[in-house]
Amino acid sequence: MKRIVRTILPVGMAAAFLPLFAAVPSSARAALPAGAVRTQAAQWGSYFGDSVAAHRDTTLLPEAFTFQSRVIQVGSSNSTQYALLKDGTVWAWGQGTRDELGNGRTANAFTRPVRVKFPHGVRIAFLATDAMPFDTALAVDRNGHAWGWGFNKRGELCLGNTRADKRPVELPFKKVTALAGANGHAVYLASYRGLTGVWSCGSNNEGVGGLGYRGGPSHLKPVAVTGLPSNVVRLYSAYDNAGALTASGAYYDWGYNKAGQLGCGTAGQPSGTPVKVSLPGIVTQAAQGGSAGKNGQTLVMLATGALYAWGNDTAGQLGDGRTTSSARPVRFSPPHGVTYAILATGGATSYAIDTKGHVWAWGNGTAGQLGNGDRRSSTAPVKVEVESRATMISSTANDAVVDS
Repeated sequence: MKRIVRTILPVGMAAAFLPLFAAVPSSARAALPAGAVRTQAAQWGSYFGDSVAAHRDTTLLPEAFTFQSRVIQVGSSNSTQYALLKDGTVWAWGQGTRDELGNGRTANAFTRPVRVKFPHGVRIAFLATDAMPFDTALAVDRNGHAWGWGFNKRGELCLGNTRADKRPVELPFKKVTALAGANGHAVYLASYRGLTGVWSCGSNNEGVGGLGYRGGPSHLKPVAVTGLPSNVVRLYSAYDNAGALTASGAYYDWGYNKAGQLGCGTAGQPSGTPVKVSLPGIVTQAAQGGSAGKNGQTLVMLATGALYAWGNDTAGQLGDGRTTSSARPVRFSPPHGVTYAILATGGATSYAIDTKGHVWAWGNGTAGQLGNGDRRSSTAPVKVEVESRATMISSTANDAVVDS
């Protein structure tokens, strides 16, 4: 029987608004019954971030948290998960030992979400759109200002230091329209000192900073990513990798390439400069995953609905039914009669929501990532046992979260 945690939470001042940047394209959202309001977030898998095994809180079946306001976006990091509500508040649950809950405390919150304590009057418009840095969180308010909190181990918050923050602090950007992070780095599509573009902070391991070279010290303040076109609209991130999608549907990767994560046809040589991935059509959405050395993969959907993936495949996360890594995009398909609408991918597990709102998972399942009640991995998609239809999903490392 499915284990469900139902937590009723108080809400603050309500205010309707249109998010500046949706987590997934509205055209990709699964259909919902007329009048449906999503007030739950369901999570499964396992957390990590500190060295305490008990803090992994492994959940083999989805657990649901209920809020008193509509859930408009879910987000995740390796250690913690987040729900953005319609009233502009953000709630967090999971590990808190490195300040990633954003509530001013370091106690874990596995069974009851806590409110992230932004300064008075700040209302959030969207969370990081792909993943968040290690033990660190990112959000953007309704005025286009970025906020960060948590570990900040490599200076990925762009504040000029590596100090941890127990509550959100404002980052040095304006007009932020996309942001993502993983491991010890983050990328921002924003205006900085009057210049608009893609900016990087934190680690440059394997060239993930996009600075044209590999290695060197971490960058504690924003540095421009070189070699990207001017029409970038979305950003992605994973372990020592980053990606960008343009308005014209081109996709770029940079950083780590041990198992062909760059999608350029060869594996081994990383790149500190973005590399355009050759694909047979216009990319409409993408998801980038990876949580440790040797793993890491990207999934994309084309305007035709065709699905492609590349990178590490040792757990079957590319979805092509094999376990052979690929340095070039390979086609994968949903189960017979199923059409995927939304993609996501974590450490070595991939996910999709189909057009009916069902959630599917494939790849590594040893930490409960498949959400089907056991720890077996699968090269074929299995249905996640979420109670109701989902319209959005986020996954980082070994955990996943959907609205439900």
